[in-house]
Amino acid sequence: AIDLTGEAGEIHAICGENGAGKSTLMKILYGMQPPDEGRIEVLGDKRRFSSPKDAIDVGIGMVHQHFMLADNLTVLENVILGAEPAKGSLGDSLRARARLLQLLFRALSLVDFATARARLRRLGDAYGLELDLDDMVGTLEVGERQRIEIIKVLYRGARILILDEPTAVLVPQEVEELFRNMRELKAEGHTIIFIDHKLDEVLAIADTITVLRQGRSVATVKPEDVTAQDLAELMVGSELPTPETREVTVTDRTAIEVRGISAADEAGVTRLRSVGFSVQCGEIVGVAGVEGNGQAELVEAILGIALVTEGSIHLHGEDVTDWSVRRRREAGLGYIPEDRHRRGLLLPAPVWENSFLGHQTQPPFLRSGLWIDEDASKGHASDVIRHFDVRTPGVHTHVQALSGGNQQKLVVGREMSTGCNPLIAAHPTRGIDVGSQAAIWEELRRARAGGLGVLLVSADLEELIGLSDTLLVMLRGEIVARLDPAEVGPRELGAYMTGAAA
Repeated sequence: AIDLTGEAGEIHAICGENGAGKSTLMKILYGMQPPDEGRIEVLGDKRRFSSPKDAIDVGIGMVHQHFMLADNLTVLENVILGAEPAKGSLGDSLRARARLLQLLFRALSLVDFATARARLRRLGDAYGLELDLDDMVGTLEVGERQRIEIIKVLYRGARILILDEPTAVLVPQEVEELFRNMRELKAEGHTIIFIDHKLDEVLAIADTITVLRQGRSVATVKPEDVTAQDLAELMVGSELPTPETREVTVTDRTAIEVRGISAADEAGVTRLRSVGFSVQCGEIVGVAGVEGNGQAELVEAILGIALVTEGSIHLHGEDVTDWSVRRRREAGLGYIPEDRHRRGLLLPAPVWENSFLGHQTQPPFLRSGLWIDEDASKGHASDVIRHFDVRTPGVHTHVQALSGGNQQKLVVGREMSTGCNPLIAAHPTRGIDVGSQAAIWEELRRARAGGLGVLLVSADLEELIGLSDTLLVMLRGEIVARLDPAEVGPRELGAYMTGAAA
């Protein structure tokens, strides 16, 4: 049973562990899932939504944690899809619902793209959401995709905005800009429901905070009456974790060595320029950068997905530049992807099958070189569930039924329980609660002490500073700074990331 009241002109934050009911509540408010009981009132009128369209029609918009975008459409087409301004009086009857209809509109010139473009530019200017409307969404990074989702909601005229983890990919300066925009929306009478696991941000921006635990609202408080510690204890009954790592465990054995690599994307555009560094066993090397500055391409180059046009990559001293992804993985390269849905999981498959993805060609999962050993795989899945606190009814549960945080813990547990070394960890704690975050930090520290070399890519600057032994900053595909985490703070690191620091 959850009680929640959002006033006009209010930013109302929702906090809770993964699995506490945040996502289910938002799905109900957005018409994606019907409630079993209770009622929803919007502007004093009782409502029951059978689809997101019903919610949109009464002014509710949602920016999902996992974006709802079509990779094969442009930014402009994604934003207006389903809400196209038609020429003449054709109106709703010609609104596209799929790529085929969208192409038909364009061919017949029935969609007023000029009006849509002008309106989107005004919205982008007003709320600091700068976008190239002609970019294909499939070529964009996570941060850019998030901005598209936000502007989609505003384009549809939403007065009630649900923002699910909107700061996960932003540097401090960008968070401040987002918060300024949120305050402007609030001043214009918008209601913003803000889901966030970063409790300092919740306290900085919220007017009211509701804490959920095990599907119930356990407290509604004002930020001036509580501390981050108070909120953490309400959520998980424990102290607020910190990522700080004090002991030095760096060895003289090199896990990853990148020697002056450059790489281009499918269009031939250079994304990495002469990047070089090393990761020692027992060391965590953090990579900071605003989304879209080469971090994803660096990860893909080391994995063997992106084509390296110059330079070389070495794992434990062996040149693997020409190796396949499979061969690198079988050599011990672990990988926690930044987008668990696109790169980390098979959502319709059960937990036990997902628990060995990427390792299925190796024992104990492969039997006689041909068949998956189902018993061994299920036993491994049970171990991951228990050790990493993946909250699921069992190993046969489909992964799509798990909360985002439990999906993430499954991915992290899969990689860290298979004895990999080195490990590429791209945003390993994105979208999870403070308790799960602390558990993953502890696993990384423990593995590092045991000799694991980790390349950590993250948008959480406190995480980067707290866990890393060395910090690299990427800007426009190059490493522009090598920093000591003990001598840099989040704002200074953010300045390097945006090019504002020398």
